[in-house]
Parts: sequence; C-alpha cells; structure tokens
Amino acid sequence: MDPEAAREALAAYHRLSSHAPGRYAPGPGRLDWASQPDPFRRYAGAPRLDLPLPPVPLGTPAAALAGTGPPPRRPDREALGALLGLSFGLAAWKQWGASRWALRCNPSSGNLHPTEAYVVTAGLPGLPAGTWHYVSLLHALEHRAAPARPEALAEAWPGEGVLMGLSSIVWRESWKYGVRAWRYCNHDAGHALAALACAAAALGWRTRLLARFGDDDVAALLGLDRAADLDGAEPEVPDLLAWVGPEAAEPDPAALRAAFAAARPAWHGRASRLSATRVEWPGIAEAEAAARKPRGAAPPRPPAAKAPPPAALPADGLDAAVLFRRRRSAVAFDGRTAMPRAHFLALLDRLLARPSLPPWEALPWAPRVALVLLVHRVEGLAPGVYLLPRGASLPLPAGEPVPEAPAHLGLARLAAGDVRELARTSSCHQEIAADSCFAAAMLAPLEQALAEGGWWYRWLHWEAGAVGHMLYLGAELAGLRGTGIGCFLDALVPQALGLAPGVADLYHFTVGAGVEDPRLTTLPPYGALEDLRREDAACLRGGAGLPSAPARR
Repeated sequence: MDPEAAREALAAYHRLSSHAPGRYAPGPGRLDWASQPDPFRRYAGAPRLDLPLPPVPLGTPAAALAGTGPPPRRPDREALGALLGLSFGLAAWKQWGASRWALRCNPSSGNLHPTEAYVVTAGLPGLPAGTWHYVSLLHALEHRAAPARPEALAEAWPGEGVLMGLSSIVWRESWKYGVRAWRYCNHDAGHALAALACAAAALGWRTRLLARFGDDDVAALLGLDRAADLDGAEPEVPDLLAWVGPEAAEPDPAALRAAFAAARPAWHGRASRLSATRVEWPGIAEAEAAARKPRGAAPPRPPAAKAPPPAALPADGLDAAVLFRRRRSAVAFDGRTAMPRAHFLALLDRLLARPSLPPWEALPWAPRVALVLLVHRVEGLAPGVYLLPRGASLPLPAGEPVPEAPAHLGLARLAAGDVRELARTSSCHQEIAADSCFAAAMLAPLEQALAEGGWWYRWLHWEAGAVGHMLYLGAELAGLRGTGIGCFLDALVPQALGLAPGVADLYHFTVGAGVEDPRLTTLPPYGALEDLRREDAACLRGGAGLPSAPARR
C-alpha cells in the first residue's frame, strides 16, 4: 500500500474506532458466550517440551529493574523457562463458584490475551534449534519448526541468546470490543514487550526490539504465513521480533532469513480453532494492511539519558518474580487513600525512557508518548492537571514547573482544581478513574508519526502499553494498584487542553488503593500443572490436545 493510502486508511480506522459523547465505536451489542475464544492456542501435532517452572523467589530484587542488574544467567532451558514463566506465564487463577479463569504476568485488555509468544533459537542446552510456540497453560513449548541442518542457523546466529516473537489473534479482543479491539491488541503487544524486558533484566539479560525486521520476516520465522497450518483457525498477525540474551545483538534480517531457509526446517502442527464462529469487524483488516512494517525503516536509537538513577519506591526490596506474579488490574478503588508525594514522583521517575533500563532499552526510538496527569489524592500536591513530557516532542502547553518535583522530571502544572469529573467522564464515565490517587491520559503525535510510516500506529500504541506496564509495576511497589483503561472519549482530554487534532489520546491509566472482591478465591498458577500435562499428553495420543481451557467467564 502506498504511504498516502496507508495514512488515509489508518486515519479512517482511528476515526471509526474512536469513542465520543453519545457515539461509541461499533461493537457487539451483547457478548456471545458460546463463541468466547479459548485463551490458549495449541498446535496439534507439534512435539511438546515441558519447561521447568521459574523459581519464586528468583533472588533478584525489584530494585534491580531500576539500577544495576544481577550477573547474567546462562541461557539454557531452565533460564528460558524462567523468562517465559515470568513474562507470559500464569500468575494465578481466580475462582468464583464454578467459574475459574487464569491471570497472567503480562497485562491484557479484558484479560482476553490476544498475544502469542514464540522462541526462535539456534539451540540452547536442553532446547534443540528451531521455532517454538509457548503454551502458558502448560508452561511448555511446542516445536513448530525443527531444522534438518541446525548448523546452518548456528553459523549465522549473532550470539548467546534467543529471538522472541510476538503475534496477535485479534479475534480474542474483537469478540468483546468490536472495531476498537485492534488498538487493544497493540496496547497488549506493548505490555508484553515490557513484561519480557523486565523478566529478562531480572535474569541479567538485555532485550532489544529488532526494528529492521519486516512483518513478512516475522511471519516467516514464526510460521504465521503457513496458510495450511492455520486453515480454519483464527489468523495470527505478526507483531515483532526481539533479541533477548546476556548481550545486546542486532541480527541482519536478510542474513538470518537465508540461514533459516538453509537450515531446512520441517514444520509441525496445526493451529487450534478458538471459537465455533467469529465476526469480522470492518476496518480492522484495512488498518492491519496499512500498518504493515516493511524490512528496514528502523529509527535511530535514542541517545543516552542524562537523568540520574530512578528514585526508590517503598517495596523495591521485593523479589522481582514475586512482583511479576503479584501484579493485578484493579477493578475498583476506595476513593479515600492518598498517595505520598515522594512515592508519586518516584513512580513517575520510572516512566522516563532511560535507554539502559527495562523496558526502555527494548524500544529503539526516542519517546513520543507524553502523560497528562489528573491528580486527585497525592499528599503535598494540589489537585489538578499536570504534564509529564517524558522527552516527547509535542505541541503541549508549557505550564508552570512543580517546585516539589526533581528538575529532571520536567513535571509541570497546567491547571489547579478538582479534576475528578474530567477523569471520570473522559474514561467513559468509569468511577475508577475518579476514585484513584491519579489518572493519566497518554498523548502522542499521531498525524506526524503516520507521515513517517503506517507502522508507527502500532509502535505508538506499543510505547503506551510499555508505559502502562511500568505504571502497573510501580503501583505495586508503591503499595497501590493500577489498571489500564482502553475505553475513553478520544477527543475530550486533547480538547480540554486546546490541542491540535494531530495529537491523539492513545491510552488511559489510573492508580489507587484497590478494593478486593471477597467473593473471589485466588489459586496458585500451576497447582495442577502435572495433571494438566498428563491429560494433554493423553489427548494428543488420541489425535487432539486439551479440548478447552477450564471455565473462564
């Protein structure tokens, strides 16, 4: 698609998927529970390799994510099990009566989890070379592609480490959210990349998004372009490849594709179907096509940050693995608890894009997402509208510097006063945005970015998702809880600030004191793992995998 047509298609999608007062984006009028997608994809016929569960505690404090990390662990099957388990694995099960559903370490809109994770490797101790698909339910890998000549792949491999691939099954989100779902898939890809980078850092590893790889490269290496393997199943859209290992690496796309082909991979497995029926929402396929990433077109890496190390948060001594599994999305806040100003400023400090720290080291571009903060209950800080620019270049009001904040934050006050109604109304009239300590709207220069390439629509949402993930973790370390808000009235905050139409509101978030639902029971993530694995193996011997996940409404 030519660049101008791509810009027009993405602008049209953004308009169609926007919420406005009295007009919400097209979506299902009700939820069809009979067609709810299975949250766990399998590739029937692909050999399964069980992974060891990650050690919890891991022995790395959460403080290491904001400073000097631990010595790098040796990349092997055990370490890979820890990486996958602490980034994409199950964090817990929730149960209410006869219903039970899984929570994962990576956040997801509506807990629907469109993101699938893959590993491409030239071989590790305990893990043969090839392409592997991760099944979080079983904490296992499925061997999708086994090379006949693994030495051809090893000769071109850039170092000690693996390629991590992400894809999206858009139907998992559009089942509930309709046209707007593709935005949420891209938020979730950003959440997932940040979760990966943080889990890798806890192992002493580096993470780098490989921006020079195109979507066709990602699809070929992950097997997403193999129509026969996905026949009858919901398609997976390629998202990204990232290098993860003790040292950063930047493999050449053409050389790696050639080596992969020379290795003569034999592909195994057919994708499971997740729903009996599905709805194709207009506009999503056109937006996906317009946002496809070609090979090359990588942005320059951002310069080294001049900011001092991030300020401490109260629970920085918490074990990182415990933090990753403890993270939750709040469903309600108490509307009373105030956040200490020092904790609020330290949390904002974690959002600055220091290229040497996760997850910002993974993103190969300078920040483009700024935060408008609607402050309600922060001790020692007047309620009002604040701006955290994060180094993003946006036509935003200058405001007045906040003298209580460190200068390197660049925090500015735009207006003082009670902004609870603005927070509530802009977030689709949800009380949780007003009952919090603060809410945030993430703004980005959408029109300017799309002039550089349609794929920037995805990249901006990935950056917003990464910011959201760090708000999640920071809230937990501050003794609070966070939640992402994908339902918001798109134009309300930009209009309230008098911004030009080219600046878009991409994502909302809110942090406060969570209210737990006493009706829910929390169960360990892998308490019945061996039973599930045995059941799955028995089903596979009969020609199929597990028929479905446990009840998950």
